[in-house]
Amino acid sequence: MKLLQKSPPDPNIIQGIRAGGTARRLHENQLYGKYAYLIGEGTRKHRLSEDDSSIAYSDAVLTVIEHICADRFEGRSELKTYLFQIFNNKCVDLARRNTTKKAQIHQADGLSDYLNLLPDDTRTAVQQLMHQQDAQLLGQRLQELGEKCRQMLLAWGEGYKDEDIAQQMSYQSAAVVKTSRLRCLQRLRELYLNGR
Repeated sequence: MKLLQKSPPDPNIIQGIRAGGTARRLHENQLYGKYAYLIGEGTRKHRLSEDDSSIAYSDAVLTVIEHICADRFEGRSELKTYLFQIFNNKCVDLARRNTTKKAQIHQADGLSDYLNLLPDDTRTAVQQLMHQQDAQLLGQRLQELGEKCRQMLLAWGEGYKDEDIAQQMSYQSAAVVKTSRLRCLQRLRELYLNGR
């Protein structure tokens, strides 16, 4: 029978994050793992996909870590309550964004409808130009994300599993890679949507 590992108390996690250094990452991972069950609540309560809920949770944890380091978390509430409130707000934002995107998709004219009006040889040439431009744009957007995100997404795109990426890029676990990858993909989507 596997023994459950007891999570450290919140004051120890907070103190470890504030201390910095090599122990900080350990405490950040403890914070992430201690309340990761909230991801399931995000999928149920806000009807988000597991990936979207994971992104919201990761962003919430990062926000809490930033607040702890900047002394914005004053301890007037439990750490769990503080994290839950931020996570809940991020879930609501994602749910709204998803609803808005769905409405925009239903209103959009299909480019493929216009392509179908062109003669076959012209359509093929236009499609090739579009693929070329898409590849160049993707390359630019990946550069804007930064080196770690770019490496992770390229490895994932080549078929590497999260476990392999965790070993290659020195991440603690496949779960951390998955969360980081989802966050990178979300940032990539935002770069595309914002037209930067």
